[in-house]
Amino acid sequence: MKKIGILFGMERSFPHAFVDRVNEKQSDFQAEFVSIDRVEQGVATDYAVIIDRISQDVPFYKAFLKNAALTGTAVVNNPFWWSADEKFFNNALAVHLGVPVPKTILLPSKERPDDTRHESFSNLQHMNWDSIFNRIGFPAFMKPHSGGGWKSVYKVDNPDEMFKAYDETGQLVMLYQEAIDFTDYFRCYCIGGKDVLIMPYEPRNPHHLRYATEMKTTGDAGKKLMATMKDYVLKLNHGLGYDFNTVEFAVRDGVPIAIDFCNPAPDADVNSVGQSNFEWVVEAAANMAIERAKQVQKGKDNLTWGTFVRGSIAGSGLIQPQAEKKSPPAPVAMGEPVKELKPKKAEKNSKVEAKSDKVAKEDKPKKKK
Repeated sequence: MKKIGILFGMERSFPHAFVDRVNEKQSDFQAEFVSIDRVEQGVATDYAVIIDRISQDVPFYKAFLKNAALTGTAVVNNPFWWSADEKFFNNALAVHLGVPVPKTILLPSKERPDDTRHESFSNLQHMNWDSIFNRIGFPAFMKPHSGGGWKSVYKVDNPDEMFKAYDETGQLVMLYQEAIDFTDYFRCYCIGGKDVLIMPYEPRNPHHLRYATEMKTTGDAGKKLMATMKDYVLKLNHGLGYDFNTVEFAVRDGVPIAIDFCNPAPDADVNSVGQSNFEWVVEAAANMAIERAKQVQKGKDNLTWGTFVRGSIAGSGLIQPQAEKKSPPAPVAMGEPVKELKPKKAEKNSKVEAKSDKVAKEDKPKKKK
């Protein structure tokens, strides 16, 4: 197992840059695009590490990655956990980790799933819409409880708009979530469970200008906000067990509220995130992949499992992220970033949750949001 591979779809800039960077930094592990011509049960691949950027769209790849993980490959991110994970659980776990999240209600699908009948829902009562609206308020967001790519995301300002949007959701199970009136907004990469890049972001700008903004909270309050966000980013990623993820925060009354933190194949295209952020992500991802490759033990489970899963197995309840860290995390990047991962100033761009219209992205590394 002497290779580091990347599995991807239509993406081009990040896979090419990642492979080149890994090969520039060392020669023990050859980095390449993953090549598949046969998948047999229980048979190992040549890859010590595989970076997954596309299996959310291709079930064949997901099955391939699970087989590879079973036979010792360190797959980033863990395909077993990613398959089971969804946004409503993420929010519930965040509450237990002490990370603020928007008030959220889970809604059943408007239409019955295939192969079910009215009798299949003997335990489901009519939703108490008055109590739901009183709890969440308006405006609010409605979005699928699992999935990504900014599909079927709605902003609603009153019950009529909510019911009209709900009528369009078909068999999707939806989240109904309070909108956050924010003064600052940030998108944060977390790679390897230790490297954090905090990026100011303005979702109300046109798409190509959303990173063209500055952090508005300054002085001691700004320093405190940065430290709090870094702490929350690490707590969430350690709890969930993601090696490559982004977390988004809307800041209300000085409190960073985690809006979106289940993005196991986050956008890393240079044309979206901007050159400086792109450089940071490529360097951090290359370092993480090389480190993981050196730690791989042949034939063993080399996946990252979050503190929630490990605590469940140990019967000890939720393991607090701080207790499980083996070494101090790297400093947060922004303003005074980690030296070897220092981003340069450049134009930036991404996707975020404050759009009024429903949005869709096709075959790109998608957020599970």
